[in-house]
Amino acid sequence: MERTTHLSPYTSHHQTTTKHHPYSDSGGTETCPDDDKWASKLLRECAQAISDKDSGKINHLLWMLNELSSPYGDCDQKLAYYFLQALFCKATESGQRCYKTLVSVADKSHCFDSARKLILKFQEVSPWTTFGHVASNGAILEAFDGETNLHIIDISNTLCTQWPTLLEALATRTDETPSLKLTVVVTAAMVRSVMKEITQRMEKFARLMGVPFTFNVINGSNKPLGKFTKEELGVQDDEAIAVNCIGALRRVEVEERGDVIRLFRSLNPRVVTIVEEEADFTSSRSDFVKCFDECLRYYTLYFEMLDESFTPTSNERLMLERECSRSIVRVLSCDDKHNIGYGDCERREKGNQWCERLNELFSHVGFSDDVVDDVKALLKRYRTGWSLAIDQTDPNSNSNSGSGILLAWKDEPVVWASSWKP
Repeated sequence: MERTTHLSPYTSHHQTTTKHHPYSDSGGTETCPDDDKWASKLLRECAQAISDKDSGKINHLLWMLNELSSPYGDCDQKLAYYFLQALFCKATESGQRCYKTLVSVADKSHCFDSARKLILKFQEVSPWTTFGHVASNGAILEAFDGETNLHIIDISNTLCTQWPTLLEALATRTDETPSLKLTVVVTAAMVRSVMKEITQRMEKFARLMGVPFTFNVINGSNKPLGKFTKEELGVQDDEAIAVNCIGALRRVEVEERGDVIRLFRSLNPRVVTIVEEEADFTSSRSDFVKCFDECLRYYTLYFEMLDESFTPTSNERLMLERECSRSIVRVLSCDDKHNIGYGDCERREKGNQWCERLNELFSHVGFSDDVVDDVKALLKRYRTGWSLAIDQTDPNSNSNSGSGILLAWKDEPVVWASSWKP
């Protein structure tokens, strides 16, 4: 079972502090918001104006948001700043160009050291990613119990930070130490650029643990994920297979998600682990205002979590917020009909929506008490506000543990984890 502490191959605009801002309403009268959530009010008004094609109101609200926002201010100012960019792109139909520019700038500044520092710092202050690692590793280890020739197909873009604890657990098994093949399907350009360094570190760590280890990297950005074959993934008949997807399925085009699930089924895996953020940017994609409201709800939670987890001057926090800016632009201002590239979709779906897709070919496997206890132990390492809940939204689930488990921030579900078998 996974432990919450481990050795790791990874261990070796103008600034403003004003909290309340006077602004002019549509009648020209200078007013002040009644509460701290002024950004949500203005952003929603602007989204509605864009939907209504009210050019005068759009220009007025964009100007107002530009005056009040800042990437260095409080949570409202940051939300206003990053959503303003997406709203401007939507209003000017420049989303595709803006998104490509943001991605290009991020790619040029991306390196292994900065990526490692960012991930480790985020894992130190928040269970947002480690929650899924612990739950998935626990389910995979239980599914592999007694097997000696293991193969994990990892479609996650998490720089393999999930796997040191699993290697440790395999090294300490009471029976014969199994061999492990790890096949990483990389769908993000920024991750591809650092995989050479990651490969070296993973192989070195496996040697340290005494686990026979093979590490393969597959470029998953050249074609749709669902078009891959068993042969391309290197699957052998004598292997016990696990498929691990953390934050990866949302990057698959909505119309191609069924193909991906059918691919998973064709591999005859012992287990499929799925972790996705609990937001729905799919069912409302034809209704801009509804999609905007859901996007704002989700990122407000995320930004508030970052605000309480990091110091105000944290560089890591600023980098995470900039990552959000690219996703917000992609969701709100890019037309899905114009393909930007494989692996660049941002159409999140909630756990119950993924269950509808997965139930066609898979059965849900509840997390064991041991795995749940490990997740609870993990959450105790972090500040108050985090909790664990059972997802009971899938009516087809026959498990007492529901259709998965949910990480909640201040009682709001933010990340969903589940495990499945054919």
